[in-house]
Amino acid sequence: MEKKFAMRSVNQRCKLLKERVTLCTRRSRGKLHSSSVNLSNMKDYLTRYHPSFVRALVYMLQASEYNTEDYLAWVGRTKDFRTVEKRKQLKFTGKALALFISAWILTAIAVLIVIFGLTGGDEIANLFAILVLFGFPYALPYVLLLPLFIIKMVQLPVEGILIAQAKAKLKKHPAFKIAIAGSYGKTSMREILKTVLSEGKRVVAPGGSENTPIGIARFVSRLRGDEEVLIFELGEYYPGDIKELSEMVRPDLGVITGVNEAHLSKFKTVEAATNTIFELADFLGGKPLYVNADNEIAKNKIEKGPIFFSRKGVFPMAGEWKVVAAETSLDGTSFVLEHDDEKINAQSKLLGLHNVGPLAAAIHIAKRVGLTNLEIESGVSKTVAFPHRLQRREDTGGVITLDDSYNGNPDGVKAVIEFLGSIENHRRWYVTPGLVEMGEKSEEIHRNVGKQLAQAGIEKVVLIKNSVTPWIEEGLQENSFGGEIIWYEDALDCYNSLPHMTIAGDIVLLQNDWPDQYA
Repeated sequence: MEKKFAMRSVNQRCKLLKERVTLCTRRSRGKLHSSSVNLSNMKDYLTRYHPSFVRALVYMLQASEYNTEDYLAWVGRTKDFRTVEKRKQLKFTGKALALFISAWILTAIAVLIVIFGLTGGDEIANLFAILVLFGFPYALPYVLLLPLFIIKMVQLPVEGILIAQAKAKLKKHPAFKIAIAGSYGKTSMREILKTVLSEGKRVVAPGGSENTPIGIARFVSRLRGDEEVLIFELGEYYPGDIKELSEMVRPDLGVITGVNEAHLSKFKTVEAATNTIFELADFLGGKPLYVNADNEIAKNKIEKGPIFFSRKGVFPMAGEWKVVAAETSLDGTSFVLEHDDEKINAQSKLLGLHNVGPLAAAIHIAKRVGLTNLEIESGVSKTVAFPHRLQRREDTGGVITLDDSYNGNPDGVKAVIEFLGSIENHRRWYVTPGLVEMGEKSEEIHRNVGKQLAQAGIEKVVLIKNSVTPWIEEGLQENSFGGEIIWYEDALDCYNSLPHMTIAGDIVLLQNDWPDQYA
């Protein structure tokens, strides 16, 4: 009996000792983890003392288009300020240079305060110097907004004069003016129209992102006055934007390319975005308005009055033009547009059936402004993929890359996945960091992207790790994806690795880019 009791006592002591050892181990691990976290936080804090800190702040302002709300949100998310310039670099424009110099002047003042404060011997001066030493790196991102405010106050009157001059010039300009609005597809529509109409008219359009009042004003200042057609892309971020631009441009014809969740983080609701985009329709009144009927939101917003265009054709109030024999491949897209006994053969180098509607609309508009059928067919044949919009290139190893990095909206993504899924006898890769500015619908949208990829049977899906791509993976798995999912921490590492993973005949679709401010 005593022996059993002794054995039990020993076992209990061993068990107690084991529990204490386990507890100590956990505490040690906790302390190590805590120390690791503290060390990491300290390293992040010290990046604010790095010489690149000033440059990083100015770049963040520039990349945020000097929107203080977006800039401050980015600053709040950033830990290591040495790595904010990844995909793009700071461009030393006049505004950026002024901010850069201002930031260094403020930094120099702070350094002098610290030096003289710590060496002066006065206790109050010492205390103030210490506060500046440790507080300035946190204050500078906010203090930098003061010179930005001053610059804007100087710019506003100058920009106001330029915009007023542009309005007066456009009012007198005899050219036929076309305005394009929509959540997506504006640039593609602009370039299609410009290419087709240029076969018979002198056509000009703003380039790049000149879709704001000041951007359009600068473009108008370069006009000679002998242009026959002017094409404007109207940018929208907030309610009233399209109304303001319409009143400035005073278009004779409008095109609405569609409405979706793009920029939803700005508009908050799709309804607000829809109402803003259709400010163009309100301005036009009884003038011609073309609306993309492939987009349900745009189609349902206005049922009477507009001319609808889609993959099926163009359906104005009187008569209709039907699309027949539409085909697409890696070489381009073709179809025939028919109206009674009249036929126009369309052969474009644009990829994907989603381009049929915009091409059909461009043909109809070309006839409206007086181009012949031969001129129209010639113009359509010259339409090619625009930079970073499903742009095809093939390397010496036989790998085909489809660069769609400027396509960051749900409708565009759906269209290119459909196109990629239609290609046979190739191993297909889909590379994406996801979409930005999707607001509250981000999870739903990205799950749908995963679902679409699974249904299309894409063999390889490459995801860049961030806040949204896990939802794409969940959408893939929920729909029994049979291919391979590959993860990368960094987009540049991914792009550098792709040549080592692909073989001749592979098709690699680069879908959207993830701007630095959303990293």
